[in-house]
Amino acid sequence: MEPVGVILFLLLAVVVSGKIARLIRAPLPLVQMALGVAVALSTVPTVTLDPELFFVLFLPPLLFLDGWRIPKDDLRRDRSTIIELALGLVILTVLGVGLFIHWLIPAMPLPVAFALAAVVSPTDPIAVSAIAARARIPKRMMHILEGESLLNDASGLVCMRFAVAAMLTGSFSLQQAIGSFLWVAIGGLVIGTAVTWLVARGKTWLATQLGEDTSAQILVSLLIPFGAYLLAEALHCSGILAAVAAGVTMAFTEQSGKTLAATRVRRAAVWDVVQFSANGVIFVLLGEQLPDIIGKAHETVRMTGHVETWWLGVYVLAISLALGLLRFAWVWTSLRLTWFRRRAEAPPQRVGLRLVAAMSFAGVRGAITLAGVLTLPLTLLDGTAFPARDLAIFLAAGVIIVSMIVAAVGLPRLLHRLELPPEPSHDAQIQSVRTAASEAAIQAIEAEQHRLAEGQADVDLYTDASARIMDHYRRRIDGRLQSIETEEIARRTAAIESRLRLAGLKAERAEIFRAAREREVNGEVALRLVRDIDLLEARLRAKP
Repeated sequence: MEPVGVILFLLLAVVVSGKIARLIRAPLPLVQMALGVAVALSTVPTVTLDPELFFVLFLPPLLFLDGWRIPKDDLRRDRSTIIELALGLVILTVLGVGLFIHWLIPAMPLPVAFALAAVVSPTDPIAVSAIAARARIPKRMMHILEGESLLNDASGLVCMRFAVAAMLTGSFSLQQAIGSFLWVAIGGLVIGTAVTWLVARGKTWLATQLGEDTSAQILVSLLIPFGAYLLAEALHCSGILAAVAAGVTMAFTEQSGKTLAATRVRRAAVWDVVQFSANGVIFVLLGEQLPDIIGKAHETVRMTGHVETWWLGVYVLAISLALGLLRFAWVWTSLRLTWFRRRAEAPPQRVGLRLVAAMSFAGVRGAITLAGVLTLPLTLLDGTAFPARDLAIFLAAGVIIVSMIVAAVGLPRLLHRLELPPEPSHDAQIQSVRTAASEAAIQAIEAEQHRLAEGQADVDLYTDASARIMDHYRRRIDGRLQSIETEEIARRTAAIESRLRLAGLKAERAEIFRAAREREVNGEVALRLVRDIDLLEARLRAKP
């Protein structure tokens, strides 16, 4: 029962952390890490982090969901910037920071320094979004950070694998490394895409033959990322890229519209819970590992040739500064080459230092960095201890903490009134799609009306009902001819109407709950009515 109790306590810590973060107005990841430290220092049983198990349990669903939900048009638009950050910056970080670490700490062998630089190169957009919750991150900036993280996790960990192999074997072949990287990357992408596509085809066929089971559909969606990840790892490809590719493919398969609306609503709610729980548990677990890592500081510092433990802090700050400066220079160069490059229809945008600094501060390291460095082997092939392993783990943990604190302090200030190049307006596209959808709806309603009314005595009843519904769509079509002033009045009227409807829904729900308490209505019926009201309220609140 002890593992069950530990899991339940971790989930309880995630719930409590959200309340504490709101109360003290602190970044949620830092609060969760602090709770993890408190748990580790208490008598509550803690978890010994198994990196392999960590990757299997937490990474596939989170990466799958990120790939599923990230806007594909924005990802395609900024693909050059994302690839430069996810691949170019990782390779530059491995080489530049790796050499710097070896120069700074000669006791750490060069392959181990490269491995440490590779494992601190991936960024964590989950931590960034939570840290910057008090300041609005521009959508385009957030999409670039999300896209970067989806790819640099794999590139960083693959580079770490090559560095560790060089340390174990004592040799390194660039040609072999490039070939292995292509196999790992391309294989992972192909496997993730194939798994999701095959599962989607199978689900569609079964739903056509036997009907759609909402619960089964949700469970299948939860299993897809694990299947893609494990299959890719079994074939020595990148499970991380497989999970990402599976999520991206899932988004395209969903565009067929064959899934029931009830399935989509319930599935979204389930995935929101999975995301919230997994993100929180990751940072709590990260906090639990810190006391043990810091407790070994006295032994670790001897590897550097010093006696005072404060030297470790100096090394952490130096490595964090090197990572920050390198990211700042690369982001500035990347934005000038891609995001702000000259176009025929417009002059180039000026690269503001605040924007570059915000993108640099957003390079927060998270749990993937710690889990990755914990996968360093304990021994070499001859049985001797892996050199500087504890030192690498301590420095990686220190970089995580420093990056989170720096982002928590500086990022909200940099984001305040930060101006980005204007986003292209989608109003025309939205209106065009709404008009086309309304016209299709009118045709479908007319056809359905004739089908239902055929042979019926009360034909007028069907005619009146269809006329009322079609009138709603015709008003939407005619609305595209409204002037700007009329649209503004319509928006204000809609806002007022929305508030009135919310008030009415609140009163409805309160009355239903009262009737249920007084036994005037069946409890199951009351829950069904309340759920309908909740869905209406969610739809109203989701409107801009």
